[in-house]
Amino acid sequence: MILIDLNVVLDVVQKREPHYSTSAAVIGRVTEGYVLACLPAHAFTTLHYLVSRHQTTATANRVVDWLLRYFEVAGTTDHELKRARALDWPDFEDAVVAAAAESSSCAHIVTRNVRDFRDSPVLALTPEEYLFDSYY
Repeated sequence: MILIDLNVVLDVVQKREPHYSTSAAVIGRVTEGYVLACLPAHAFTTLHYLVSRHQTTATANRVVDWLLRYFEVAGTTDHELKRARALDWPDFEDAVVAAAAESSSCAHIVTRNVRDFRDSPVLALTPEEYLFDSYY
């Protein structure tokens, strides 16, 4: 199981270049059944907000429904929030992602911001690193 950080999903949803193709390839590995993956719970609400702001609520609902079909949800309970606080990182949101990945027994966090996860209990890889690692 891997946890995919929101920035990777946003690369695909917003077609952000130059990251779109590698991020889409990571998500493709999930949708094609090659790897189990989860998203942090807060990624769904943030994504819904961003999509509905730039498109329609109906489109945002379809995006969330599609993600729920392929991804598990890495929960955020008081346990993960306390663990995130114990990590004592400057960016609390990144700490919550790391704690959620740890609680979900993820092997990796796939993110474009690996430097923010250098002290993570779960190894962070860029989409490019993950793809290389998963093929070789």
